[in-house]
Amino acid sequence: MSTAPPDDARLDALRQEFEHEASFSQVFVVLTVGATLIATLGLLANSPGVVIGAMVVAPWILPLQAMAFEIMRGRLLLFLRAFRTLMLGVVICVLLAMGVGHLVAFPSFGSEVMNRTSPNLLDLGVALVAGAVAMFAKLRKDAISALAGLAIAVALVPPMCVVGILLASSYWAQAYGALLLFTTNLLGIMVGAMVALGTLERVYRGRLFRSRLGLTSVALTALLVIPLGSSFSRLANQYRQQQQAQQLEAAIEQRLRSSTITLGGDPAIDLVGLNIDWQQNPPLIQAQVRVTDPELPTPKQVAAVQAFINQQQAPLRFRLVMQRTAVDLIGPETAPNPPELEVLPPPALPPLPLGEHKEK
Repeated sequence: MSTAPPDDARLDALRQEFEHEASFSQVFVVLTVGATLIATLGLLANSPGVVIGAMVVAPWILPLQAMAFEIMRGRLLLFLRAFRTLMLGVVICVLLAMGVGHLVAFPSFGSEVMNRTSPNLLDLGVALVAGAVAMFAKLRKDAISALAGLAIAVALVPPMCVVGILLASSYWAQAYGALLLFTTNLLGIMVGAMVALGTLERVYRGRLFRSRLGLTSVALTALLVIPLGSSFSRLANQYRQQQQAQQLEAAIEQRLRSSTITLGGDPAIDLVGLNIDWQQNPPLIQAQVRVTDPELPTPKQVAAVQAFINQQQAPLRFRLVMQRTAVDLIGPETAPNPPELEVLPPPALPPLPLGEHKEK
């Protein structure tokens, strides 16, 4: 009596497992409904912990992995079966989220909702890696504990909940962004899983690019680079602008401390902090000062410091306001110590920088 080779038996067991996970069952519906309600309420409450709990409950990665497996096997009917299961879950999710969104009817939403409306290339990279690791965990049962973490890393249910919530409030553009995030995660996980399957299993090597469905999936994933790349470019420019603003703010503060009498040489005025409101035009510099003389700094001094800043940062112009806090110095007069008892010599006064007379 002949027996099947160990690899054939293992792959046959894996095939049966994927066929079971591709089916639209009561368990799949219950977990989808539960994950949707948890995620929707967590998103509306702006609670990251609740949303993470929904990610763990969601069963959608199972039919998605089955889709990747059936593409590599070249079985269209079983692929469509898994795809139908996933799409039915998506429909249930969106309708439930829209219903909850209509009932709550919030005029605005927190960061947990809005952060899922601007996907970029980083999200696609995470999805590709997570899909590959998820398939590796499926093929190597000793790595199965990683699946919960992968469900959190690449969420499928929360973006569709965001789509339903935003559609209920007629936020069409933001709903498109959340749908793009879901599509990115879906295609990224599927392509990553197919690559991992083809790499780990010799029998499936080379099938990815011989399958029309496989090539279509890769092509659709590649097309996502266009909108995701544009979003990533905007994000990168935003980070660069923020870094430049922080560097300029620090440079202005350092220059005020070292090169002005008002904020660097007058012992009656102590510069506590400085921030710049870049949303105004010209940008507004708000300097917090602590003074022992409530009459200082005078409007003339503030105007001189502003002129000094604008001269240093030309052609960029700023407006300066100072928020002063008066401090009373209380203490009895005490006779000075004789020179032989001084612990440290008095510090030498630094020379005044050139152009200082313009700021007096």
